[in-house]
Amino acid sequence: MEHVLSTYLFSREPLGSEALAAVARAGIGAVELYSAPGHVNYRSPEQVRELGRWLEGNRLALHSVHSPMDRGGRQGREGGAPISIAEPERLRRIDAVDEIKRALEIAEQIPFRCLVQHVGSGHEPLDDRHQEAAFNSLEILVVFARQRGVKIALENTPGDLSSPDALMDFLRQTRLADLGLCFDTGHARLGEGVEPSFERMRDRVVTTHIHDNHGELDEHLVPFEGSIDWEAALRLLANAPAELPLVLELKEPAAGGWAPALERAAAALERMETIAGGQPRPAGRN
Repeated sequence: MEHVLSTYLFSREPLGSEALAAVARAGIGAVELYSAPGHVNYRSPEQVRELGRWLEGNRLALHSVHSPMDRGGRQGREGGAPISIAEPERLRRIDAVDEIKRALEIAEQIPFRCLVQHVGSGHEPLDDRHQEAAFNSLEILVVFARQRGVKIALENTPGDLSSPDALMDFLRQTRLADLGLCFDTGHARLGEGVEPSFERMRDRVVTTHIHDNHGELDEHLVPFEGSIDWEAALRLLANAPAELPLVLELKEPAAGGWAPALERAAAALERMETIAGGQPRPAGRN
């Protein structure tokens, strides 16, 4: 399985070469860029070029980009004005689409595979207005992404609008064939559970967010530090129609900084590979 680390772990500060060098030293070969104000200025061609040089210098690939979710707040964290593709008010929705396009333009300088996209901001209800708004947004964004070699992957998040069932119904009803899904283990644990959530999404999953929690809060812990059954979870991932990457999306601990968390993350990936290696290979896989 491909190992990827989201730069969400470093999002309390501007992303720099030091953090990316630490990822490479940990033996992780690719990153997902977390598009947050104060963390990376994806609107700046100069900063994107510099990011490309840092990645190349550390022999890291850019696997994916997490779509921007807000316009600022505390540095590198959510909390500002939300960016939602499910916004029914037309001008706000157009503004959200334009902001997401700026993040997709990273692919013009640094190729990447997936843009991970939230359907809403987490507060919208599951109704026709919000689903129609999301469809109108994605109809534009899917084409814009395809032109840059990127596939949009909708993430299961807490809330009715982006539950596994709602996402699958949305894909069936809209018939936006180029859309995929991002399976988030921590969000699944907070909902119906990892196994039932994955089984609903499995045929359209193209990437993952891997993190742990204790079933009450979205803690974004290193795997094996919460209560997810990782042997069962890895068995599910191994039986997906296509091989999936392990994209760790971890929160920097309140104490100790990101360096110890990165060490534990690398150890967790080794442990996950050991578990996966001891399981029967799915039929039809070479």
